[in-house]
Amino acid sequence: MALDFGSWDLACEFNNTDHRTELNGTDRLIVRRGRPFTINLNLRSGSYQPGVNQLQITAETGPQPVEQYGTRADFGLSATIDDTCWSAAVTSPPGEIVSLSICSAPDAPIGRYTVTLDGRAQFELILLFNPWCPRDVVYMDSEEKLEEYVLAQDGIIYRGDAKYPIPSAWEFGQFEEGILDACLRILDVNPKYQRNPGKDCSGRRNPIYVSRVLSAMVNSNDRDNGVLEGCWRDTFDGGVSPMSWRGSVEILRTWNTTSCLPVRYGQCWVFAAVACTVSRALGIPCRVVTNYLSAHDTNANLVIERYVDENGKLLNVSKDMIWNYHCWVESWMSRPDLKAGFDGWQASDPTPQEKSENVFCCGPVPVQAIKEGELTFKYDASFVFAEVNADVETFLRYKDGNTRKITSTSQVGQKISTKSVGSDQREDITHLYKYPEGSDEERAAFEKAKHQNKLLNQQNNTGLHVNIKVSLEMRKGCDFDVFAVVTNNTSVDKKCRLVFASRAITYDGTIGQECGFKDLLNVELPPGGERKVQLRLNYSKYCNVITQDNLIRLGALLIDYSTRDAVLAMRTIVLENPEIKIRILGEPKVNRQLAAELTMQNNLPEPLGACCFSIEGANLTGGKTITESIPTSVEPGQEAKVKIYFTPTHSGLRKLLVDFNSDRLGHVKGFRNVIIGK
Repeated sequence: MALDFGSWDLACEFNNTDHRTELNGTDRLIVRRGRPFTINLNLRSGSYQPGVNQLQITAETGPQPVEQYGTRADFGLSATIDDTCWSAAVTSPPGEIVSLSICSAPDAPIGRYTVTLDGRAQFELILLFNPWCPRDVVYMDSEEKLEEYVLAQDGIIYRGDAKYPIPSAWEFGQFEEGILDACLRILDVNPKYQRNPGKDCSGRRNPIYVSRVLSAMVNSNDRDNGVLEGCWRDTFDGGVSPMSWRGSVEILRTWNTTSCLPVRYGQCWVFAAVACTVSRALGIPCRVVTNYLSAHDTNANLVIERYVDENGKLLNVSKDMIWNYHCWVESWMSRPDLKAGFDGWQASDPTPQEKSENVFCCGPVPVQAIKEGELTFKYDASFVFAEVNADVETFLRYKDGNTRKITSTSQVGQKISTKSVGSDQREDITHLYKYPEGSDEERAAFEKAKHQNKLLNQQNNTGLHVNIKVSLEMRKGCDFDVFAVVTNNTSVDKKCRLVFASRAITYDGTIGQECGFKDLLNVELPPGGERKVQLRLNYSKYCNVITQDNLIRLGALLIDYSTRDAVLAMRTIVLENPEIKIRILGEPKVNRQLAAELTMQNNLPEPLGACCFSIEGANLTGGKTITESIPTSVEPGQEAKVKIYFTPTHSGLRKLLVDFNSDRLGHVKGFRNVIIGK
């Protein structure tokens, strides 16, 4: 006998809170797969009788739902919930209200669902991955890690340099208004959905498939309605500098409200951050990772070939590059498609570098596979392996056109970094990607990768050595010294040429204009001798040639006249921006207006114009950016100072992200943690 019910209550506040989706709002039903949710049916007559009353339920997702693909499920009432499949059971005692518990399958496709009761009543829900469910392949057995990798709406992304990692705060904002809808739309406009929507929706049961779609769709290189357009030029006409973004919310909202036109512009940390936002919104544990001295191997030979001329200048002979740093994401999931031992963190990269299966995407590939040199594993293992493990071969090209392989000290894949769980400290995860340099395990991994061992590939030391030392403080706006230290470890006198050069560089390894140069034609070194050569870097020389990345590449090339052997040392330095001081005025409580007092001193020897401060923060600024301009220029030594008001909407630990922009400094970042009381 069918149940005679009239209205129903989806109990969104209770269910969403129980499924940890309440921050998305409680005006609609958003639940995680493999966990029951409750709806209340108001009976018009009678009461529920076990074994007598029946109820047929259908759950459907996508435009072509069929049971065969898992996009449709038909089921009735059971005595108890079966959490291995779609099931339903009544949990209330007999009465006028029937509490109906419904559980989705732990491998059901994620997305928007229509649920039909007895063919006459319908309601909508959104189903997400469930990393709290042991039967879900994204299951993560740590509440602390789930707080960080699924629920945290802000975090730290590392930029700068291997010797000077710079933490930058980022608002992921996965629970801000409209963001979940934008994330679901990314899935619905991807080319695989357009070609075969039924198959694509079926694929959404698998986080491997979803992560690969996101890797392709966060960039727009395939003209596929992707979210972000990349730009690595000096100017950003038609868009904004990637440095101007402080979070993913504005990017995703802009894309969603402009008919999926790509947002301009992004670079690697922006692509990775947006991918992290989307992954967390859909329920996949995710984190942003930074690899310093990251190789971009264009010809898949696991070797980065570099050429320098006799002035130490890098030549554009090879397309291979070493990025100062590169960011990608890791997503947590099991890999039933691979042999045992490769579950856990999977690397994927939404920054468009090389094509994979004719599309600009990369991954997901198990981080453990990279460590073990398993290059046949899906997806794109050899490319990621090269990013952290490629050999670097440097050649000196003489004026007569001849080349000679020279000794250099470059090692790729350094200080692989991510934010620590539960704190703002940097966690070094290099050991997850590679065994220690020179260890037996590293050698075995290289043999498995069918690649010569690094140690065997290194040229014998010529006996000459060059090292670059830098000053303790290198602040933007100041003049400072850097040093090349050359030593002769042989038993004979050496007469050498030393070229010590500095050039502006972008974080992706593109060399810019010179900022200081010294060419010593007669450096004489007795056996065991050492000489320290100073190079002065003047603000007047570097101020107009460095980019927004604040990076300068130093190169010291030592050439032995007697043997023509050469030794090259390279080092990248980061110029420090002034610090933004952030004071919170008022008692931090929910729905109580606060003021952020922001102060920054102009350390440059020239005025700053077009100055403005901007703030944003998850649950602090309503998903918006609040900006306050400074009407006058800020003279050297003076302070720029404003107050910006904002009203927190949720309690807990939050990050207030601050940006100062001006004509001479560009974007300067800062942040402050704020504990909001109830």
